[in-house]
Amino acid sequence: IVASLASISLAQGASWEELTKRSISLYRAGRYDEAIPMARKALEATEAAFGPDHPMVAKSLNNLAQMYTSRGEPEKAEPLFERARSLLEKTLGKDHPDIAPTLNNLAGLYMDEGRYAEAESLYEKALSIREKSLSPDHPDVATSLNNLAVLYVRQGQHEKAEPLYQRALSIREKALGKNDPDV
Repeated sequence: IVASLASISLAQGASWEELTKRSISLYRAGRYDEAIPMARKALEATEAAFGPDHPMVAKSLNNLAQMYTSRGEPEKAEPLFERARSLLEKTLGKDHPDIAPTLNNLAGLYMDEGRYAEAESLYEKALSIREKSLSPDHPDVATSLNNLAVLYVRQGQHEKAEPLYQRALSIREKALGKNDPDV
């Protein structure tokens, strides 16, 4: 879920923001049957407030898609992830860092469906974007490395996964400290 919401001063945007916060709260509580309709309302409010081609719409699409994925409905999630990806590429450019979370989420869906080549391509793209736009030692780079390593493990390619896990661990230790729970 894309929880890093931009600060929105528009009155219309506040409605989107409040609906999004509520949907995420319900999602995190495991109340998917309530979270999904709320996320749909957030998407509608976002489109009404900002227009259908605004990056904020992509965040709403990504949130709703992630909820469908968690509920085991990848057939509903995939077109939402694809629309979010397309919208972000169109509005921000193909290498913008805000695209990486959507690429990772779509890759995770593909991995869960056994579509490993598609997942690998998206994970690699997200990693490349993050390495270029953030520092090579940024915790988000570690997340992308870890995601790609998990994909390789699922395919039994442990020799490809191990150096990625090691690099991710090193980044997290440097950034967060060895005793941080995320390490």
